[in-house]
Amino acid sequence: MTLVEPLVLTVLMPCLDEAETIAACVRQARAALETLGIRGEVLVADNGSTDGSVEIAEKAGARVVRVPEKGYGSALRAGIEQARGRWIVMGDADASYDFSSLAPFIECLREGSELVMGCRMPRGGGRILPGAMPWKHRWIGNPVLSFIGRLLFRIPVNDFHCGLRAFSRQAISSIDLRTTGMEFASEMVIKASLAGLRISEVPVTLHPDGRSRPPHLRSWRDGWRHLRFMLLFSPRWLFLVPGLILTLLGLALGLRLMVGPVRAGRFLLDTNTLLVCSMATIVGLQLCFFGLFTRIFAIQAGLLPDAGISNRFGRIYTLERGVIAAFFVFVLGVGLMIRALLAWADVGFGQMSYPDSLRMVIPAVTLITVGVQTAFSSFFLSVLSLARK
Repeated sequence: MTLVEPLVLTVLMPCLDEAETIAACVRQARAALETLGIRGEVLVADNGSTDGSVEIAEKAGARVVRVPEKGYGSALRAGIEQARGRWIVMGDADASYDFSSLAPFIECLREGSELVMGCRMPRGGGRILPGAMPWKHRWIGNPVLSFIGRLLFRIPVNDFHCGLRAFSRQAISSIDLRTTGMEFASEMVIKASLAGLRISEVPVTLHPDGRSRPPHLRSWRDGWRHLRFMLLFSPRWLFLVPGLILTLLGLALGLRLMVGPVRAGRFLLDTNTLLVCSMATIVGLQLCFFGLFTRIFAIQAGLLPDAGISNRFGRIYTLERGVIAAFFVFVLGVGLMIRALLAWADVGFGQMSYPDSLRMVIPAVTLITVGVQTAFSSFFLSVLSLARK
């Protein structure tokens, strides 16, 4: 059995019908390897091309791996698995990136970076040549999604979706990348950050691609897939933060309205507003529990790192403490309901003052609902924790 000696660098290109540009990209990458004096290879992960891209790439000097599962992420995951290099530079095969300018990426890798992101955006020193990027991507899609990524995950990267990036094959293989579509670009940088990998960024120039056909990227569909992935990987911002805001606002204003109506300028806030506060409290608390459910499940599934969070939470919030808290909230609600029934009895179970009765019944129903909700959510959290143990 002959062992293949590991290489230093693999230049990886996903490919789907890139016959017009693949040869130039491969030749450019091979020339860069020679200029840098690095022992490496050019690997094309073909995703089912029917235009002769495979034959053209092989003739230009690339090694081709065929990937039957469709999708940008599928092609790159397969390419990473098949790569022989210790480091990998990945870039699109549409001539939009200059593969001869790999030196800054290699320098960062040699200095210890495990993921080196290219940055096309001017705020990160990059350049976008005229006609290289549609206006909605340049001024809306990329800035907004990159801002959300920095906000949710605190990653100091200006361009989350640059297709030209370099990384340690071992480090990226360890973070278990799973997505199959364009959201693979977000998954890589998010999981790398959550895993504590060293991330750096270098400016790059985006050129107009050399294809005569439309790109595979679908702006709204793929933009939503990126956003959806970011939210699913951040239960704190998807569930916990909105839930806490709703709960605190609902409780604060609701407690005041239990005493009596509140006038705010032209507006009179009374029992109708109290009912809205009840809804906000119940929905907000359930969102908080959803955040906890999602966090524990994601840790168990290996989607998010633990970092001791589940153990610390488990010591604070136990099943017994949750059920006891739920019991007291439930009893308080029943007490308010009994008070409302006694007030009804005082008028012979007839017509009561409408605002006064609701000021008792709405908080009572809210507390009873919250108590039941907390008790059963505590049991479900205990089941999740039991599965983890």
